[in-house]
This record gives sequence, C-alpha cells and structure tokens, in this order.
Amino acid sequence: MIHIGKKIEEEMLRQERTPAWLARKINCARPNVYYIFRQESINTDLLLRISKALNHNFFQYYSVAVFNEV
Repeated sequence: MIHIGKKIEEEMLRQERTPAWLARKINCARPNVYYIFRQESINTDLLLRISKALNHNFFQYYSVAVFNEV
C-alpha cells in the first residue's frame, strides 16, 4: 500500500522545502500540510496541486502499484 503523505513529505524534504513553503504554493494553512503528511490517501485535485508545486508526479506511485498487482 502507498502512503502518499509520506511520499510527499520525503520529496519536499529532498528538495529542501519547508511545510510553510508548500502551504503557500497549494494555498492552505501550514498545519494542513502536516495533516497531509499523515494521510495514506489524498484527494486527486489536491494531489495535482502538490505535484505541480513540487514539480513531481505523485500519481506515478499509483500507476506502478496498479501494474505491479496485475
């Protein structure tokens, strides 16, 4: 199972970005970013906004999971 919140947090840290930076980019409050990090699943619209902000395709983790289970 994919824990998308952890993937987002890992990528944000890899890019040396802060939760405050991500919050500004996706137009939400900083505490909400910490909430996102704890989520195993996420709304696709929000995931798209995060993908654009971090310039990283987080949808790829789901594609890989689907095709590995076939």
